[in-house]
Amino acid sequence: MKNSKIIVKTADRSYPVYFGNEIINSTGSLIQKKIPNARKIFLIVDKKLPFTLIKKLKVSLKKYELIICKLHVTEKIKSYKMAFKLIEDLLKYNFKRSDCVISMGGGILGDLSAFVSNLTKRGIKFINIPTTLLSQSDAAIGGKTAVNSVKGKNLIGTFYQPEFVLVDLATLNTLPYREMICGYGEILKHSLIQDRSFFFWLSKNAKKIINKKEKNIIKTAIIRSCLIKSKIINKDEKEKNLRMILNFGHTFAHGFEGATNFSKKLNHGEAVLMGMMVASELAYKKKILSLNELNLIKTHYLNLSLPMKINKLFKKSEINKILYFMKKDKKNFNNKINLILINKIGSATKPNKFNISFNEIRKFLLSFFIN
Repeated sequence: MKNSKIIVKTADRSYPVYFGNEIINSTGSLIQKKIPNARKIFLIVDKKLPFTLIKKLKVSLKKYELIICKLHVTEKIKSYKMAFKLIEDLLKYNFKRSDCVISMGGGILGDLSAFVSNLTKRGIKFINIPTTLLSQSDAAIGGKTAVNSVKGKNLIGTFYQPEFVLVDLATLNTLPYREMICGYGEILKHSLIQDRSFFFWLSKNAKKIINKKEKNIIKTAIIRSCLIKSKIINKDEKEKNLRMILNFGHTFAHGFEGATNFSKKLNHGEAVLMGMMVASELAYKKKILSLNELNLIKTHYLNLSLPMKINKLFKKSEINKILYFMKKDKKNFNNKINLILINKIGSATKPNKFNISFNEIRKFLLSFFIN
């Protein structure tokens, strides 16, 4: 497999995203090139990653003073408590702003690590090595950092861009099927909001992606996904307008995740998949999306057995809990829920166009429980 690179351009900085197979070995040499004054590395790693993978990275970083922090990763570690513990560790080891934090794991770890990097001494260098399909195709680029509040997900955060991102396809080798589905949700999202031809390409290749049949196809899907996101954040880094379309399905998804208490019952990608389907149903109800377009999306879901029906996971009595977390979404204003919808496959509605009352959303969600 040939290595590839794209450049993500933002107002804050431009940085490369490297794609390839078995390219973790090049991490040390890339740091020497990109961050020549770094002396210490603070590696925050997911405990579940294979030992051989961590060992490869350690060998690559042998020229640096290396401190490794292994975490048991769940949504619950995205907290004030964990963030400030990591910050205190960085201060204890006297990390300078020229030194570096590396995250090696999924989107949760990347969000937390970037948040910690940004707050420590007003900005320590940060590198992201995403190891899940979701983080490789979406979460690792764009510069969003966050921890959660008891009031909702990702409500405490900053924007902080990495020095570079390293996407090693080999890290997907041991990724469970459910995590591949999770990542596929974000890839599908990018096609639905921006690239109709990508959607139909995915319709032909999705099973090969999810079942890890061909790495070149997976790589193509990840790069196309990253290019769509990169193009959007280049125009709107701080989510003041256009970048909001990346939240298609996410307002519902955060409500679903919150209603399950951010448990393993529903992971983020599954919630996004359900959220996109619910948002598409709402777009059809409001006569924004045609029945033909809605059916194309439904067929895609059915062919891949993707999660799509909220009444299979939730009870009617849990609607208010879902709504409670939806109300906490950062994009809301005027006591209404601000939603991104699609008017056709490959085209999202403009941000702030659809602000829907809580009662209307409640009635709409209740309609899924009518026999």
